[in-house]
Formats: sequence, structure tokens, C-alpha cells
Amino acid sequence: MRIYKDHLILSGSKIKQALLQFNELSQDAILFVVDNEDKLIGALTDGDVRRGLLKGFTIECNVDEIIQDNPRYIVKGENNLEKVIEYREGDFRIVPVVDENRKVLNVINFRKIRSYLPIDAVIMAGGRGQRLQPLTDTVPKPLLKVGDKPIMEHNLDRLALFGIDDFWVSVKYLGEQIEQHFGKGENKNVKIEYVWENEPLGTIGAVSQIKNFEHDYILVTNSDLLTNIDYEQFFLEFIRQDADLAVLTIPYQVNIPYAVLETNKGEVKSFKEKPTYTYYSNGGIYLIKKPMLNFIPKEAFFNATDLMEELISKNLKVISFPFSGYWLDVGKHEDFEKAHIDIHNIKF
Repeated sequence: MRIYKDHLILSGSKIKQALLQFNELSQDAILFVVDNEDKLIGALTDGDVRRGLLKGFTIECNVDEIIQDNPRYIVKGENNLEKVIEYREGDFRIVPVVDENRKVLNVINFRKIRSYLPIDAVIMAGGRGQRLQPLTDTVPKPLLKVGDKPIMEHNLDRLALFGIDDFWVSVKYLGEQIEQHFGKGENKNVKIEYVWENEPLGTIGAVSQIKNFEHDYILVTNSDLLTNIDYEQFFLEFIRQDADLAVLTIPYQVNIPYAVLETNKGEVKSFKEKPTYTYYSNGGIYLIKKPMLNFIPKEAFFNATDLMEELISKNLKVISFPFSGYWLDVGKHEDFEKAHIDIHNIKF
């Protein structure tokens, strides 16, 4: 995977150096000129170089003489998805991400990712995985392979595909193996930090330990899910409804083999012949406004459903995001076997 600093060139560098970097970048040939502290100064394309040479500049001249000094960029931490979509649909493939001081923190490439969501992701990976014993006796469930990589890596890669690059992983059982496998995320051009549970804290309790989220929106997901959810659509619906918490829900149909009567004090008012009812079950993925995390008690066992009940009781807005794509909770042996079959046919 290309590291974003391959797209950076230091102010004062020669045009010859830019040409060498363009050659390495191939079809992604765009550079961002920065100072010694990686502060963004301008952008440079091979077209800028050609125009510069036609004007009489040579490859020994400084890149600063031919750069675009008002480049497009995205500010990390801002809710700027509209700008992200505008850039993507306007065919601006490669865009730098900067902090409030214009220091370049990342460079996103829309040939390789689908969006850049202003979200921190928390992956809950501390469970024992008892239902998958003996497979989990020596390997934590998140590291069990489905296809060519661990279950949790499918999750992380899916989130990273939508530009999420700030990750927190809650670990307990055999967590050292998870930390060793993923490291700090450098190989995937993301940042990963770990939250250790001394005691089991439920499906969301460990989130209370995290104090330095980068964004105002937090996504919490189980580590053992296999899904092709469009996280951008999930986020857009969350914003559209101005929700405090959104939960991914999976439709579950119940077929009644008999006519169902509707009665009032014993009097039949209507009936439905062999109806099908659709219910929605919890899909284990949540989007949350950061202030809602204050309702999670410190160092206590607390489930995501507890948080949902707490928010509902306070008349805060909890919404369902019904999902009809592929979703599988890899919790039992039969699910694990199904995942091995499905992984070759899922359209990601």
C-alpha cells in the first residue's frame, strides 16, 4: 500500500525531484508541496511541470515557481462529507487531509477508497468466542480466517474503504495476538490504538475509557461481522435524521402458516391469510454522536442495548437503519462454515 508521504515534496526541491516522484506515482501523479513541518503550501501535477518547461523553466528550478498555490484539501475532524462528495464527483481523485494549521496528515485517493467519513471507529474484539471452541482455544475469534484474512481484518478494511482512518480496538482475551497482527495500522495507512479490558465490560462499556476521539461521530462495531454495508449511506441517513444514535438493523421474516385474525373483545374484525411479518434485529453496528458516550458508565459492564434504552428513556433520538445487503454474525460453527462459502460470492 502506498504511504501518503509519497505524495509530499519539500518546498525548495528541484523540478527534477518532482519528475522522479511522478514516475514512482504513475497514474496517481500529483504532489503536495509542504514546508519542513509538513504544512501545505501548494499542489503540483505533471501538467504544471509541462507548462513550466514551456515557459522556460528548467528541471533545476524550484518546484515553488510552478505550483498551484491554492490547492483543494479536507480538514480532518470537520463534518465535511459534502465537500468530499463534491471532490469525488468532480473527478478530483487525490486530495490532502490537513489539520487546522494546514499540516498534512493524510492523502486520500478516490481510486482506492469510496469516501472520507468524519468518524472514529471502535471495534469490539475482547470476547472469548466460546461458541467457536475449540477453534478459539489458542486463537482469538477476531483472528479466525475467512478466506484469505481474519474476520476482523475484513471489518477494518471495509471501514477503511470509506476513509475511516482512526481506529480503536477493545481487546481482552488473547488480545496480544490481535495487537501483534494489526500493530498501529501503518501497513494499512490508518491509526490503531488499543483499549484493554481488565474485566469484561459488555458490548460498549470499554468505549468509556477512550478520551481522545478525533471526530464528533463514533462508530462502534462488533469484530465478528461479515458485511458489505455502505458506510457512507449509513452516515448520511444518520445526519439526515439528526439522530443521536443509529443502529444497523437486519430484516427477519416470520411466515405464519395459518390465517391470523384481528379481534376486539372476541369479535373478529379482520383476518390475513398466511401473512408474513417482518421484524428488525440488532445488527451490531452503531453510529453515535460523541456527547451520547457520556451516558456509558466508567469501568462497568454495559451493553450497546443498555445505551439505547438509556437514550430512549431520555427522549433522545435513536433510529433504525434497515439493511438488506449481506450481513452475517460469525458466532457459531455453522456461521463460520457459511462465511467460508459466502466470502467468494459477496460483492464488496
